[in-house]
Amino acid sequence: MKIAIPKERRALEYRVAASPEVVKKLKGLGFDVIVEKDAGLASSITDKEFVEAGATIAPTAKDALAQADIVWKVRAPMTAKEGTDEVALLKEGTLLMASLGAMTNPELLEALAKRKVDAFAMELMPRISRAQSMDVLSSQSNLAGYRAVIDGAAVFNRAFPMMMTAAGTVPPARILVFGAGVAGLQAIATAKRLGGVVMATDVRPATKEQVESLGGKFITVDDEAMKNAETSGGYAKEMGEEFRKKQAAAVLKELVRTDIAITTALIPGRPAPVLITQEMVEQMKPGSVIVDLAVEAGGNCPLSKPDQIVEHKGVKIVGYTNMAARVAADASPLFAKNLFNFVAPHVDKETKALKLNFEDETVAQTCVTKGGKVVLKTAAAPASAPEKKGA
Repeated sequence: MKIAIPKERRALEYRVAASPEVVKKLKGLGFDVIVEKDAGLASSITDKEFVEAGATIAPTAKDALAQADIVWKVRAPMTAKEGTDEVALLKEGTLLMASLGAMTNPELLEALAKRKVDAFAMELMPRISRAQSMDVLSSQSNLAGYRAVIDGAAVFNRAFPMMMTAAGTVPPARILVFGAGVAGLQAIATAKRLGGVVMATDVRPATKEQVESLGGKFITVDDEAMKNAETSGGYAKEMGEEFRKKQAAAVLKELVRTDIAITTALIPGRPAPVLITQEMVEQMKPGSVIVDLAVEAGGNCPLSKPDQIVEHKGVKIVGYTNMAARVAADASPLFAKNLFNFVAPHVDKETKALKLNFEDETVAQTCVTKGGKVVLKTAAAPASAPEKKGA
């Protein structure tokens, strides 16, 4: 069977769905791998490296996809309405594996079904232990949390750690992280390594121990309400208005002293909850920074703007929509390994053929189109990562 890796064409997407290491592994399983020319350059992977690993290079996406039985992508293929019609390049019967944003992209699913493409939305991977190595949300959110701190520090106009000099002492930066999922926990760890004083808040009480184990201080809002704030899948539930008011009051006391606030809260299939209002921003210190990892879903701060750094009364708000792509050289190999771990268990050792077992929940819950029909299960896991239970 042939696996095609086309170049990502969405704006500000620098990742690629393969790595030389994974190409070697695929070859070992009996696959032929076709990579579109220069698909890996933005991730610092050359065509030569892919060829040395055993891949062949196709001059165009059309040439790569025309031969493919399976297509791996990082992001969803573009449709005719978006300009470049990548869906039209997929041949009937192709297996597509990518982060599709399936829960909020019904038009794409209809287009894939019409094309008779069997699509698997990797962001819907179920919350089970054996699926952790296949979980693109964990691998990518981990890097997003790291990068959020780096970008926040770059915009911040002061030093991060405490510095003691003959001329005086520079106090450490104070960081407040909203949401102690994968991204939030990595943000806490990174901020501590840089020498910051870190606070964190989350609606799930189970995260308190994780925050404290990383050296952060946990802000408790409402112990009773937080007992039921987590879904069976490890995601944060949407809380009521009363809880949100209590949360806002509790965190505002810390927010007014905060230098860098990082927000990671997302609700499955819904707009991101507002955690830092305009009024709260206006009470922050001039020179403070907010990094909003939920900006693509509307933002945890209403002042955030996608892929921009805006300033409101001395507070800078960073709204990059694709943090993982800003660390593409590391994000791509991890994403590729997630895809490999998803496929490998279903390869017949004797025939080298891929036989997906639809009784396996990793397959059943990620499959969103099959046999010309949309089969998305609305109860599947969400397409958002940062509020995911810490690994």
